[in-house]
Amino acid sequence: MVEPVLSRRLVLEEVIGTSDGAGGIVRTWSTMGVLWAQVRAGSGREKAADFVTLSSMSYRITVRAAPPGAPSRPKPEQRFREGARIFRILAVSEAGSDGRYLTCFAQEELAA
Repeated sequence: MVEPVLSRRLVLEEVIGTSDGAGGIVRTWSTMGVLWAQVRAGSGREKAADFVTLSSMSYRITVRAAPPGAPSRPKPEQRFREGARIFRILAVSEAGSDGRYLTCFAQEELAA
């Protein structure tokens, strides 16, 4: 495996649901940490909906591995944020046989 170049600063976030006092739930995003990553674009697509065009791009985001259960270990349903850009994590796997890195399969969506 070629060593990844971890040159992008991404914020790892997890959704937190709290009661709104009226029987509903308010969803907010909480910062779990900052990770340095290699971000590689995959395929993209465009889908038209009611008065909106949704552009979707897949990414492979490589970060240093953290032990299972550690708050800094990415997992599905979390997201990476880079400024205004949001990368929703779909799946995570170990990269290489030595387990020093994780590959996060993510998706970025933009409405146009």
